[in-house]
Amino acid sequence: MDLSLEATIAALASPPGSAARGIVRLSGDGVRDVLAGWFEPNNRDCWQSNGFASVHAGVLNLPEARTAIPVEVHLWPNRWSYTGQPIAELHLPGSPPLLEAVLAEAHRRGARPARPGEFTLRAFLAGRLDLLQAEAVLGVIDAHDHSELQAALAQLAGGLSGRLAELRHDLLELLADLEAGLDFIEEDIEFVDRCELIGRIAEARRFVEGLLQQSSDRMQSRARAKVVLAGLPNAGKSTLFNRLASNASALVSPREGTTRDFLSAPVDWQGLSFELIDTAGWELDPTGIAQAAQHQRVDQLRDADVLLWCSSATLDPPQQELDEQLFAQTQADARCVVRVVTQIDRRVVVRESDDTVQPSVAISAVTGEGLDDLAELLRSRLATSRGPGRQWLGMTAARCRESLAAVAASLARAEEAAESDMTGDELLAIDIREALDHLGRILGAVYTDDILDRVFSKFCIGK
Repeated sequence: MDLSLEATIAALASPPGSAARGIVRLSGDGVRDVLAGWFEPNNRDCWQSNGFASVHAGVLNLPEARTAIPVEVHLWPNRWSYTGQPIAELHLPGSPPLLEAVLAEAHRRGARPARPGEFTLRAFLAGRLDLLQAEAVLGVIDAHDHSELQAALAQLAGGLSGRLAELRHDLLELLADLEAGLDFIEEDIEFVDRCELIGRIAEARRFVEGLLQQSSDRMQSRARAKVVLAGLPNAGKSTLFNRLASNASALVSPREGTTRDFLSAPVDWQGLSFELIDTAGWELDPTGIAQAAQHQRVDQLRDADVLLWCSSATLDPPQQELDEQLFAQTQADARCVVRVVTQIDRRVVVRESDDTVQPSVAISAVTGEGLDDLAELLRSRLATSRGPGRQWLGMTAARCRESLAAVAASLARAEEAAESDMTGDELLAIDIREALDHLGRILGAVYTDDILDRVFSKFCIGK
């Protein structure tokens, strides 16, 4: 990877296609030289920088296109910009041919085409972001829903970085105490008590293993959440499935047992993104293919972020009793259960349920009544079930997990060495240094071209 910062770079920073406004972004010490010959500002003093960001209206002359266009130039003149270099953003009408002409003129006047993620790479190299925060920029861009956006923004704000930086600081202090003791080994001066040493290493190891466990629980945290529909046969599950998964088509019939295999479809609904799964209707004593369907259903329930238990509003008292019995069985298998009273368009009185045990919402998948309430309830339950603690690590799970596992292994060796009377502090210090090295790779304090390639190759050009 080319880590040179001398060149001025330029790229389209707005999404492709036509729009009211488009943005061409430039970064580098030569920004003023690139723009000076063809940008005519209304205010001739615009280049007399006071060190603050500013906006200047004017005209861009495009000799190759034989036209001039109105433009606003947003200037960040110094190292306090995003990249730590002078930045200019040209805001102009978002016509693709115009944007291409402006970008071509910038290249003709000395700006090099930016590589994928190069603006954020420069921010990292300038110390404006650490490596976790740089990856969070991509998380913000790629967020599927509000919860993923919030998780990425928390990481961008330094949530995970801060916790790992604190761990690194603690290990550095521990290493300093150990090495101070090595300097005075002949005087038999103990800078840190052995029991305290073991405790500090064990605490650090448990913290890292906790992060690893969170990563294991949600390695697919950037994938869609999993919402499963379950309930008695003919509870309206397939009708609800078809309503939410508009491109899917589950067979709907008044005859029981229409759904035997499970169906799944991606759903983007009211700001939520999740995988919706329709399962076969529950039976108390299934046999044959129904029994196989039940085994499959239990697996789906255990893997669900939220289970929607569909209870028809048309059930008679014996069916209600069976529904309650089967509903109770799901409590041991599912992480989060929401009772949904379905088919309210076919009843006279809404069935009552014990809201102190599980939240309930009444809906009609046919008329749409109650679906807004279901969306809000599902939003809150998904946030609780997935949890921000699981999501903030998911953005960088693949790269972090490798280094976190190495940190945990180094700390485990250090803890074992500290508990052994046969191991000297020299070997203990080596293990702690290794843990610090792997932590540095996560944060970007220690990096190689290969690490940077893995991170920034995922970005699009202009970011």
